[in-house]
Amino acid sequence: MSKLWGGRFTKQTNHLVEEYTASINFDKALAEEDIQGSLAHVTMLGKCGILPAEDVETIKEGLITVLHKIRAGEVEFSVSDEDIHMNIEKNLIETIGPVGGKLHTGRSRNDQVATDMHLYLREHVVGFVGMLHSLQEALIGQAKDNLDTIVPGYTHLQRAQPILFAHHLMAYVSMFQRDAERLMDSYKRINILPLGAGALAGTTFPIDRHFVAEQLGFDGVYENSLDAVSDRDFIVEFLAAASLIMTHLSRLSEELVLWSSTEFGFVELDDAFCTGSSIMPQKKNPDVPELVRGKTGRVYGNLIGLLTVLKSLPLAYNKDMQEDKEGMFDTVATLEGALQLFAPMIATMTVNKDRMRQAVNQDFSNATDIADFLVGEGLPFRQAHEVIGKTVLYCIQNSKYLLDLTIDEFRQFSPLFDDRIYDVLQPEAVVNARNVYGGTASGQVAEAIGRSEKVLEITEQWITNRG
Repeated sequence: MSKLWGGRFTKQTNHLVEEYTASINFDKALAEEDIQGSLAHVTMLGKCGILPAEDVETIKEGLITVLHKIRAGEVEFSVSDEDIHMNIEKNLIETIGPVGGKLHTGRSRNDQVATDMHLYLREHVVGFVGMLHSLQEALIGQAKDNLDTIVPGYTHLQRAQPILFAHHLMAYVSMFQRDAERLMDSYKRINILPLGAGALAGTTFPIDRHFVAEQLGFDGVYENSLDAVSDRDFIVEFLAAASLIMTHLSRLSEELVLWSSTEFGFVELDDAFCTGSSIMPQKKNPDVPELVRGKTGRVYGNLIGLLTVLKSLPLAYNKDMQEDKEGMFDTVATLEGALQLFAPMIATMTVNKDRMRQAVNQDFSNATDIADFLVGEGLPFRQAHEVIGKTVLYCIQNSKYLLDLTIDEFRQFSPLFDDRIYDVLQPEAVVNARNVYGGTASGQVAEAIGRSEKVLEITEQWITNRG
């Protein structure tokens, strides 16, 4: 039999079965990780006296040769060899002869593939923390440039209260910080070694799992061999974290689409991140945020897909678990594409401060501050609320805004009004009146930026230590 496992069988595998069950078309992405794990494994086999030193060196040299061939595009992966593990092993045997078959001593494809995915995700999680770091820096950069830019704040997509545009941007810095922290926390569970668990029960060979873990930079090993080969929690956790990142990117995308429309006109995205229309020459379309918004659904789907695969699987390994990879690879590619684009898109975004100020001057988002003024004069808030409601209604009926009213017009709704109300209603005064921790006052926002920059320094150190 041509199969490396073919001794038990009397017939060749049906070619349709080969095509249906093979994973090489997608798990070839794990080639580097597979060889990395194999090099550590065979080194351990030599250290423990399980393989003679000359065999170990021959296998290691062969693995390096195969790796170079793969990088050079000289290896043709075969569906008949099922997966990346069998393809590499077959190429190794073709390169160095039968001694290559000794590489699989003391391990199974079950613990091998789990190790590959731990190595793969470990590297990408660090990369994603770095990309989030870059996006946060871009947002903070825009926030610093807009500490004096006032924009309407919204609830229900209706103008609510004026806020600093910097304050709005810093909300996303906080969101992405939580995302980074989730990824950094997940790293603890990704950085555990399953190799040495065998197919499900361990191995009869006197291997040293902790030595392999040390070689590969893992913090520890799985305590239970069944759990080691059947655990995909670390992938689910990554997909969940990625889904939240995409949620936050999608929310920001929606705002960029709105803000860059003619109706809002708050920002303009750089030409490098927009496209045009094949029929309408005046169009400048925010395709990047639109597509990020759209691709969020596929990331959600990958999470739900894997959870569904795992929900009724008995221990230990089952072929169903082959479905853990395509969604993971797709999510990595989707998230990577989005984050790589978002940081420079935000950094090069032009903010239309005058248009934002015009919007603030032409709404009633300062109405709450009139109520607060009346409360300060002794009027109960509920009565003050009613007074302002009537005042706003009067303005609407007479095509005026609050700052357009004369003091006599104000006093027809309450005798407590005096000339101080005009200072209270100024957008800068409204913003800076929210001078509480986490509020939109300029001093509070400046302090928030400083705190975030210190947090980013800690994140940068984390990335450096694991890079």
